[in-house]
Amino acid sequence: MPSVITPAQLDWDENGQPRSLVFGDVYFSSQAALEETRYVFLEQNRLEARFGELAEGECLVIGETGFGTGMNFLAAWRLFDASATPGARLHFVSTEKYPLTRDDLERALALWPELAPWAAQLLAAYRAIHPGAQRLVFAEGRVMLTLLVGDAQTQLSELSARVDAWFLDGFAPAKNPDMWTPELFAELARLSAEGATLGTFSAAGTVRRGLIAAGFKMKRLPGQGKKWEIMRGDFIGAPVTTVKPWFAYPPKVPGPKEALVIGGGLAGCATAHSLAVRGWNVTLLERREQIAAEASGNPQGVLYLKLSAHGTALSQLIVSGFGYTRRWLERLQRGTEWGDCGVLQLATTAAEATRQHALAAAFSPDLLRQVNATEASHIAGVTLPAGGVYFPEGGWVHPPSLCAALVAHRGITVMAHREVLRLERTHDRWQAMTGDEVLASAPVAVLACAAQVRAFEPTAELPLKPIRGQITRLPATNESAALGTVVCAEGYVAPARLGEHTLGASFDFQRLDDEPSVAEHSHNLELLQGISADLAQRLAPAAPEQLQGRVGLRCTSPDYLPIVGPVADADAFAQAYQALRRNARAARDEPCPWLPGLWVNSGHGSRGLITAPLSGELIAAWLEHEPLPVGRNVAEGCHPNRFSVRKLSKGGAKP
Repeated sequence: MPSVITPAQLDWDENGQPRSLVFGDVYFSSQAALEETRYVFLEQNRLEARFGELAEGECLVIGETGFGTGMNFLAAWRLFDASATPGARLHFVSTEKYPLTRDDLERALALWPELAPWAAQLLAAYRAIHPGAQRLVFAEGRVMLTLLVGDAQTQLSELSARVDAWFLDGFAPAKNPDMWTPELFAELARLSAEGATLGTFSAAGTVRRGLIAAGFKMKRLPGQGKKWEIMRGDFIGAPVTTVKPWFAYPPKVPGPKEALVIGGGLAGCATAHSLAVRGWNVTLLERREQIAAEASGNPQGVLYLKLSAHGTALSQLIVSGFGYTRRWLERLQRGTEWGDCGVLQLATTAAEATRQHALAAAFSPDLLRQVNATEASHIAGVTLPAGGVYFPEGGWVHPPSLCAALVAHRGITVMAHREVLRLERTHDRWQAMTGDEVLASAPVAVLACAAQVRAFEPTAELPLKPIRGQITRLPATNESAALGTVVCAEGYVAPARLGEHTLGASFDFQRLDDEPSVAEHSHNLELLQGISADLAQRLAPAAPEQLQGRVGLRCTSPDYLPIVGPVADADAFAQAYQALRRNARAARDEPCPWLPGLWVNSGHGSRGLITAPLSGELIAAWLEHEPLPVGRNVAEGCHPNRFSVRKLSKGGAKP
């Protein structure tokens, strides 16, 4: 569920060290804190040796309760850099209910100058930190941090991962008992890989007994400084899973790490990038003359968060996806490739005002805040007819620039003007065919070609629907330069990029051609009047017949969640899980009949800038059996098999 995340409330002592006002406890010892981290977490988990033993492409996963100042993460990262081979990777997962503000984090990390090279990278990426799973990527994907913002028990219960080493570093059990409960220890056991290890400052009897009950063999050891004792643990229980087989990680596909990605829009480019940074060789096939030539080719797209106050899977995906995309944009050129100008969503109806009031109560003001008409007009720089909600971290993006940056990786080969007409599985490889010609082949294929996904036999029944959308390009004027933020109502208008504003967009469910129409230009001009009559006057647009524009086909699913994940054989699926026809809650343990190595990333609708990049990361994490970048309920909500399960549960045979 969404919640208002409260930043850490700190008191700084005379030595400049932080103390939590909520828990009345210190974040670290005032003496030799970094040495204690090395002893308790790095040494007890034998990380130096384990990092050194990682083979090319292998990843070690560390889990932590209590991110705090990030010192443990940075210390582990530094040791990883010193000990691991260049092709190895580190994934660090940490929970934090009260994340530090960026200013407080910078102040705290300044106490450890030896960590400065790694701290600088963390600080550069530490933005758009909001509830739920937030993925931060460092060192071109060699090091990843998944920060789970919220209650530790709740966040860990939604995590899909196999953790190799645990850092238990919450505030002391007497100060913060919620971090040391049997229920939380049970989640640690569920998430532990075979042979997982554990280190903790706490040597309390209740902690020791609780961890033993969860399946850990615990040993007390002498502490350092003021800590008399610490503990080390080894997981001796059996790894368990509670995931339904049709939502589980598919088996890894044997063979070389090679993949085909079909579709050169944002979903395809993002998927290719997430695979490439994990050492995959990716061939991206695009039917047009260049990437980002269809729906991802508009001059400006909006980082707009269509949220729910009720914690839906879509809303959680949007919050996590927004953070991921927003952090990625820091690599692009401001002003031409993106603009961090904020986004205003106007409340032009009473129903919308009520919805926005609920949103303001459900989310922190650093994500969104309500503003009245006067405040909104001041932010926008033009007169607006209503107030609304303001997303200060939002803005606009030039999607082709983002796509180009995503595929600018040595592991990605782009093959443009190659239309794939069918896929064939031969000798454990997917072949992309046009006529009798094999364009490319690989053990893994990802369909990221919007509604064209339905042109392929294995995915022909996925319920994807194209929707035509047309934008209008309006030349900027001296007066329109006053527009300082993206403004959305029924449509949207963005501040000028290269002397031109983008206005849009129409929704047409009947036409599927890509030729701009005068009628839709007229419709967009009506949208502009609804956004701001003042701005419309400043722009003084030409007659609709004289305007330039662009058409793209959005692609959406019936439940508005994207369709992201592995593809199963539909007929075999219906046969394997036919018991669902009689009992939708039937427990089944038959392995899912996956089509080996076939994946899909589609159905992003008008939210692609926010959901497509993270969905590419989700596919790569699934393929590598890494921690997923979203909660289990979100991953299951996006899974292609959801439609088959629903159909069977209603007595049908296929989606």
